[in-house]
Amino acid sequence: MPPAGIGVVRVSGQHAGDVITALTARPLPPPRRAALRRLVDPGNGRLLDEALLLWFPGPATATGEDLAEFHVHGGRAVIAAVLDCLAAQPGLRAAEAGEFTRRALLNGRIDLIEAEALGDLLGAETEAQRRHALLMHEGMLSRAVDAWQATLLALSARLEAVLDFSGEDDVGEGVDISRDLVGLRGELERWLSRPRAERLRDGIRVVLAGPPNAGKSSLFNALLGRDAAIVSEIAGTTRDMIEAPMQIGGHAFVLIDVAGLRDDSADAIELIGIDRARRAVATADVVLWLGEPAQAPAGALRLGAQSDVRSHGDDIDLALSAHSGDGLDALAAQLVARAEQLTPRPDEAALNTRQAALIAEASDAIADALSAGDPLLQAESLRVARGAFDSLTGRAGAEAMFDALFGAFCIGK
Repeated sequence: MPPAGIGVVRVSGQHAGDVITALTARPLPPPRRAALRRLVDPGNGRLLDEALLLWFPGPATATGEDLAEFHVHGGRAVIAAVLDCLAAQPGLRAAEAGEFTRRALLNGRIDLIEAEALGDLLGAETEAQRRHALLMHEGMLSRAVDAWQATLLALSARLEAVLDFSGEDDVGEGVDISRDLVGLRGELERWLSRPRAERLRDGIRVVLAGPPNAGKSSLFNALLGRDAAIVSEIAGTTRDMIEAPMQIGGHAFVLIDVAGLRDDSADAIELIGIDRARRAVATADVVLWLGEPAQAPAGALRLGAQSDVRSHGDDIDLALSAHSGDGLDALAAQLVARAEQLTPRPDEAALNTRQAALIAEASDAIADALSAGDPLLQAESLRVARGAFDSLTGRAGAEAMFDALFGAFCIGK
């Protein structure tokens, strides 16, 4: 947002070249070479700015169309004057959110998977998010889908040959494609077994749980480095869930402080908080347990809190003190280790919910083809699988989905 050192104004479409000549009164500069030009309002001859100009003839551009960029001084008044002038030019209008990326998709410059990855890259706040978004934007999943689609097309062609030309001498009585289908389905299932991308984007959910006055809120504040939760010796102070995002070691976490767990409360409001706490524990990615170790949920990290004033036995995983800071670094290392187990490897792409659902649909269709004895039924199942892959890359009609995706992009992307 202005003010800034430079403001970039981008124009895409069939009138991009006309806009350059209109505002500079000079021929188009050489493609993909910056040129210093004076920008003048063609309506009144008023000087707008002295700017760097870039001309990109389509289709080898970001959007697949002719594209012009004006690198102007980044003051609000300069940018506003240039935009007002452009708005008055014939055939031009302001871009909608995400429209440049949408045009790139519709013109075949990227597919829907890469467009989703660009949105993730724009919103990346951690190193892990950035790294994964780049993998997807550079086509790791897209290349795999293209290979799967090519395999299905080849198998479908063999089936169609049997169905359409079974009476011909050079076409056999049947075709066995089961081995190829088993291999393809196995690859799809391996992708489906990977950690989901949502944990990278939304963060690992870490719930601090235990009985009242166990030190949950103190540890919550210590991990965040600020007083986000009220700390009191009065039992039941925390009655509702408090969530706060944080980053450790390049991973995103959502830290959740919940009501103390007990069975003897007579307070109706506290009971609601306890019920929410139990549900949060049941759905957590990581539970930090600050109660009796024997009562810890399965898989929880059992913490011995207040280690500066209390001693703990050998049945805890880690002793720490929110007051002195002892053990907090070790806890952070434990959380990073859990995050690395729950998120994709640095060189591994992960599926989001939409992608996983469509790959699961394709896998189920391939399973149907394997169990079908009739080539006609097999061919129909492979058609369903191909349709799922088309939806995955955006080659099938999905206007409503496009609206939802690109509406979250910024203007200019």
